Amino acid sequence: MTATLALLAACEAAPVIKPVKDKVGPFPAADRPVAHIVSSRWSTEEARDRLNEAGQVMAKSGITKGMTVADIGAGEGYYTIRLAQRVGKDGRVLAEDIVASVRDTLAERVARERLDNVSVRLGEPSNPKLPDNSFDRIFMVHMYHEIEQPYEFLWRMRPSLRPGGLVVVVDADRRTQDHGTPPELLKCEFAAVGYALVDTTNMPSAGGYMATFRVEGQRPDPRSIRPCKLVAT
Repeated sequence: MTATLALLAACEAAPVIKPVKDKVGPFPAADRPVAHIVSSRWSTEEARDRLNEAGQVMAKSGITKGMTVADIGAGEGYYTIRLAQRVGKDGRVLAEDIVASVRDTLAERVARERLDNVSVRLGEPSNPKLPDNSFDRIFMVHMYHEIEQPYEFLWRMRPSLRPGGLVVVVDADRRTQDHGTPPELLKCEFAAVGYALVDTTNMPSAGGYMATFRVEGQRPDPRSIRPCKLVAT
């Protein structure tokens, strides 16, 4: 009985450790519809390879041996696998998805194909949780229109780019609710968080266009971010 009371007293006296609440923000909401995630596959890998989609995108974005690259919204790993081959054994690829089952399936594929230079992890809808100063390129392929909080997502992603690093976005030129992003809207939302457009290229092989961005100036205070207004067409 005495031992039991002593144990209870020890438990009552133990400090309660609470997680530190992230007080950053608030961030503005996107003034546009958000597409629902309907599939982890944009098209079959065979069809995409026949058009040399990944080869063209990687070449235009300057992927070379030894680079460290993040593949956000990696899905089944079409780009993950090909990026791993392109950066080689001295490079690294971090593949991320917000759907746990998709992440697990990709992790199994990475293990099965023995891609030792690839790591797979689970992200969050409004926070990619990438380590600071770590990536030469960040790929966002056919997924930007599915981000519910783009300003917060891009704000939190910014510090993960190395000096000279680029964000590579591939998307369709159509309304966000139709699983695309108009290029001007994309440019505006990135600019609101302190990214400058480097280049936009039509990419029929990738189902739309490719845009690259670099960070510019200081990361803005979240409360100062002004959302882009969607212009009806």
